[in-house]
Amino acid sequence: MTAAEKVVDEYASVDNPVERAAKIKEVANGFFKDEKYDVAIDLYTKAIDLDPMQPTYYGNRSIASLRKELFGSALADADQAIKLDPAYIKAYFRRASANMALGRFKLALKDYDTVRKFRPKDVDANQKFTECQKIVKRIAFEKAIACEVVSKVSTINLDEYRVEESYDGPRLDGDITPEFMIELVAHFKAQKKLHIRYAYKIFLAVYEYLKTLPSLVHINVPDGKKFTICGDVHGQFYDLANIFELNGLPSEENPYLFNGDFVDRGSFSVEVIFTLLGYKLLYPNHFYMSRGNHESENMNKIYGFEGEVKAKYNAKMADAFTELFNKLPLAHVVNNKIFCCHGGLFADTTATLKQIEAVDRDRQPPEDGIMCGLLWSDPQDEPGIGLSKRGAGIQFGPDITEKFLATNDLLYVVRDAGIPGDSKLVGISPGIPGDIPGDPRGLLKNLKTRVTC
Repeated sequence: MTAAEKVVDEYASVDNPVERAAKIKEVANGFFKDEKYDVAIDLYTKAIDLDPMQPTYYGNRSIASLRKELFGSALADADQAIKLDPAYIKAYFRRASANMALGRFKLALKDYDTVRKFRPKDVDANQKFTECQKIVKRIAFEKAIACEVVSKVSTINLDEYRVEESYDGPRLDGDITPEFMIELVAHFKAQKKLHIRYAYKIFLAVYEYLKTLPSLVHINVPDGKKFTICGDVHGQFYDLANIFELNGLPSEENPYLFNGDFVDRGSFSVEVIFTLLGYKLLYPNHFYMSRGNHESENMNKIYGFEGEVKAKYNAKMADAFTELFNKLPLAHVVNNKIFCCHGGLFADTTATLKQIEAVDRDRQPPEDGIMCGLLWSDPQDEPGIGLSKRGAGIQFGPDITEKFLATNDLLYVVRDAGIPGDSKLVGISPGIPGDIPGDPRGLLKNLKTRVTC
């Protein structure tokens, strides 16, 4: 019996459905406070089933969905809450947050304006309105002048940044070395900052290298060798350091693929991204990075990376990271058999690896298509294609995975599992769930390569 089922069973003796719904909602609020959002969503859903006319239940489920980045579900619940109670201000705020994350800035601005008018002294509402208004005006201005925006990366000049004698951190005056990376990780563990000159030096070198890559990168792992795929890190630097302690530091003999969502949420996204970029520079052919949906301007504004970079370095670097993230590959294929991406698949089941390789990735994520699916989509147990709870991409069944793999002569799709440091295999055969850990069919063993997910 699940946690939600236990709660529902506990209050089954309450005859009045409205009273029962209210009690279940209160317990759901406790799970939400404890950051157990899946359980909270299940309980809010049960409360809604019992009392579908209560707008706060939809509003609460909306914010729980926001925490899970289920922006489509959050929008639907916020819409219903507003329909039931047009004066329910929290629902406007939640709808605005979901639209902001999805890049629908004009819709977000309209709702932030509504909140601001109802609560003129609300500092957060006014700040969000101003921030969103700037984005809308900037986009309109760029469209009006119809010219290419000057790259922030092109304005970076290392000579502007002198290293003070008092700086006691690792120095990168020549080529990057394994010793430098060991010093860098130790420096970050001590919660010290890499000097901006060296940060920019790593940044610029990796940026130039990423520009040369296709949107899909092929990885060759020799027979009998180990290869590790890691999922979300989300700014958890000490988790990243622990992965390296347990699994070994990256090297030519110990290659890694980090499968997106390096930043946001955690407090050490800067430390995470410079550690990953440093290893990418050190081992360009043995350390790989795929773009996730959090490697985007909208998500970085909402979930903390932009603010962290501005606080630890400056606004120019924050803007430059938007350009660097646009250059990250969208997918990788290991030994021609294992397809790896952060999100998942797309409605076009006939898409080939050549088409993915040629995708124009140098932009913010679109609302649909191949690039959107690679960053946003999720698997589902049911066959076919479903509406995404995230509001972007799709939900794809085992049959969609099977068609894609057959078309491209692949064995597996490995995609993000939503768990820090973890990725999962997506199964294809009848009787195998749509999202499974490990290698139940033993297919990875046939590759003569140790692949750890």
